[in-house]
Amino acid sequence: MRLTAVSCLIGTILALQGSPTLAQQGQELKPAVPVPDAPAALSNAPAVATEAPGIQQAPGVAALNRADVEAWLDGFMPYALKRGDIAGSVVVVVKDGQVLLQKGYGYADVASRKPVDPDRTLFRPGSVSKLLTWTAVMQLVEQGKLNLDEDINKYLDFAVPARDGKPVTLRQAMTHTTGMEETARALIANDEKGLIPLETYLKHWVPTRIYDPGVTPSYSNYATALAGYVVQRVSGQSFDDYIDQHIFKPLEMQHSSFRQPLPKHLQPLMASGYAKASEGKAKSYEIVNPAPAGSLAATGADMAKFMIAHLNNGAYGDARILSEATARQMHDTTLTILPPLNRMALGFYEANINGHRSVAHAGDTQWFHSDLHLFPDDGVGLYISVNSSGKEGAAHVVRNELFHGFADRYLPGPNAEGKVDEATAKQHAAQIAGRYDNSRRSEDGFVALAYLLGQPTVVANEDGTITVPDLLGANGAPKKWREVAPYVWRDLDSADRIAAKVVDGKVVRFSTDPISPFMVFDRTPWYRSGGVFLPILAIGLGALLLTVLAWPISALVRRHYKVPYQLVGADAVWHKRIRIASLAVLVALGGAVAMAIAMLSSLDMLSPANDIWVNTLRLLNLVVLPLATLVGLANAWHVLRSGRRWPAKLWSVVLALSMLGLLWFGISQNILGYGANY
Repeated sequence: MRLTAVSCLIGTILALQGSPTLAQQGQELKPAVPVPDAPAALSNAPAVATEAPGIQQAPGVAALNRADVEAWLDGFMPYALKRGDIAGSVVVVVKDGQVLLQKGYGYADVASRKPVDPDRTLFRPGSVSKLLTWTAVMQLVEQGKLNLDEDINKYLDFAVPARDGKPVTLRQAMTHTTGMEETARALIANDEKGLIPLETYLKHWVPTRIYDPGVTPSYSNYATALAGYVVQRVSGQSFDDYIDQHIFKPLEMQHSSFRQPLPKHLQPLMASGYAKASEGKAKSYEIVNPAPAGSLAATGADMAKFMIAHLNNGAYGDARILSEATARQMHDTTLTILPPLNRMALGFYEANINGHRSVAHAGDTQWFHSDLHLFPDDGVGLYISVNSSGKEGAAHVVRNELFHGFADRYLPGPNAEGKVDEATAKQHAAQIAGRYDNSRRSEDGFVALAYLLGQPTVVANEDGTITVPDLLGANGAPKKWREVAPYVWRDLDSADRIAAKVVDGKVVRFSTDPISPFMVFDRTPWYRSGGVFLPILAIGLGALLLTVLAWPISALVRRHYKVPYQLVGADAVWHKRIRIASLAVLVALGGAVAMAIAMLSSLDMLSPANDIWVNTLRLLNLVVLPLATLVGLANAWHVLRSGRRWPAKLWSVVLALSMLGLLWFGISQNILGYGANY
């Protein structure tokens, strides 16, 4: 998505995406090893008046003022951090152009018991960084230097190939519809040695476009980094200099930087990152190589200024980072892929809730997890960042529950209601049931195996509801979804929805509200199904393993009972050849699969330093698998025509089929070949 090798890769690939994986969308906050109580660090920033002048409070609705918000957060955050084994957090609420509340909870550094200061403690907001990159793009669009619908190659010094004659555009990059497959190589490094210049990172490999542009959302860090490079080339400034001058300076964001490593004057202010607070061991500063997609470090106070500017349609005090028309264009220009689910805006994505319009972006590095929500019609913004992944992915639960709790308390409204008859519900549940491909996946890369292992399934329940085992609630159990309109299901315990696309009476695609703007799930064809390939892999490797193990075992048995080796001539030759071929495939293919699994579970393994191993294993399989298959087929041909007993003949066929199946597996999963592109 829980902590299997597969889920770790998906989490790695989504590290900068700003949305949890399927399995991360809800996890139970189980008791954690106690962390010493930490003081809540209060902000000295000005707050708005105690009452909310812009919002008429309905009877029974909590007043959106500093006193109520602070009391509510003080009840929620310390408990959530302890239960989730999270070291610290910053939370910011802005309203009507001012800071309502910004507050730190827990520790910026566990060892020194340094509290979080919302004015001075920097957090890594991950893919929330993208909003600044897209703001920069729109500044240049406003100046007439960029056109969202031009071929992006017009602004580059290298070529991004067209797909069926259709180029990549900046609008597609902003809506994650370039059609590019996922990239994971060198995504995040754990120290400065892994830092790759943006230009070098982008030119190493242009991801294959596996979808037609504009029709299938597939979240892409590469495409965002590409847009940042366009900003750099068109402006004549480095990306870091441009952001410093045109966003940080007018917004007075004095404690923010995209630069890696951090400037020296900011380094003492940086919060430490942790896997779990109870481990107490701080992690090193993460290096995000597609920097425009996620390298920002910023204080909560600075993020408040950015939110205010967007809620004010580009204005912050006397400064302006966008014209009102351009800011509205960013917020209001939406791409509908799968109605009635939330849509993608220009850089922002919809996260509408309780009938209130919201545009948002979330973000994840390995250790920091963040979320930013703007409610343009209500003049309200909410930002949270935590500096630990926490126990069983608790960071995702905390930010999700904070957003929903805040909206339900201060911005309530009706959920989608409705009902279909029982017979129709069961029919539609049966139609959507099955295995699906994540649109955000790799097809040409070495780690395509990860997506094969991680294909989600939809299950039809007897009562007409559906379950997606990877979509978990806050209690850690799979959610149940009831149909509220034709091919639209709602979570029984929340406002989240699933919707399906139906073609000729068949469900071909579905998605769900938290991720629908930038990721969908398409019906898996049989030739790409894990239900086909995983048995082939297991049975094939199992048959070869038995053959290899039988080699020394039979020799020991013969030696014990003093029985001579019975085969002679060609029979003996082919018997030895098939065992050698089986051993070679086990080493080559088994090594490649083991390497892929290791890469799924550790970002360190996605380092360019391991390119030599990826290339070696791919070349080895390019030689071994075809030759071993020929040996397997030839062995079967010989044995079937020989006078050997029927078990030997049957096993020779099993081995030949296993070799063929594993060759097909190796080709389909990009294990054969050369090139460390993934």
